[in-house]
Amino acid sequence: MADGRGAGGGEESQHRLGTLLNGLRATVLGANDGIVSTAGLVVGVAGATPQREALLVAGIAGALAGALSMAAGEYVSVSTQRDTERAALARERRELADDPTGELEELASMYRDRGLSEELSRLVARELTDHDALRAHAEVELGLTRYRVDPWQAAFASLFSFVLGALVPLAAMLLSSDVWRLPVTVVAVLTATGALGAVSARLGGALPLRAAVRCVAGGSFAMLVTYLVGTLVGTLAPL
Repeated sequence: MADGRGAGGGEESQHRLGTLLNGLRATVLGANDGIVSTAGLVVGVAGATPQREALLVAGIAGALAGALSMAAGEYVSVSTQRDTERAALARERRELADDPTGELEELASMYRDRGLSEELSRLVARELTDHDALRAHAEVELGLTRYRVDPWQAAFASLFSFVLGALVPLAAMLLSSDVWRLPVTVVAVLTATGALGAVSARLGGALPLRAAVRCVAGGSFAMLVTYLVGTLVGTLAPL
């Protein structure tokens, strides 16, 4: 039986799915940043000094600083986006109250621009306005949907995923012998970034292989540059 409850349940399911996917994407990106930035840091320090204590201090400090910085950045970014959306919705709500006829014509014209006939565009605009005028304008005119990430959710997801990602190069570097330290770290980092790139692409509907190669290339470049810089600094000013 198709009724209002069924439609409402479908919308609620779509909302939960959209929120989940947005959270997963933020988590995957946070973990990837944690892996690459921490790997670059510890590999750079390893190029300057073989001391395990220096690697541990640099890795932990870098992981914490990066996680907190990313969490703060996510919170500010998502909060700013949410405030902007709220301001746009408030403006649209005022326009609907002040000039409902003009707003109805505006909505119909947007559907005409999308290819609907004059008659059908007016019919669609009228029915959507009668159902939920603000939502109709938000989706068509402003491009806003209900799938918004909560600032705190984004911040904590980024923080924890960054720390988890940072553990990959840090553990590989600290648990390996001096001879195998760099090879083990490089393999661990490139494997993890490639996997995360593929997962992120799959969540977004893109090609996993292309994303994985891109992430592996970025991680390789970051580690190469920081290792060369660390080696140069260690040569000029040995610790």
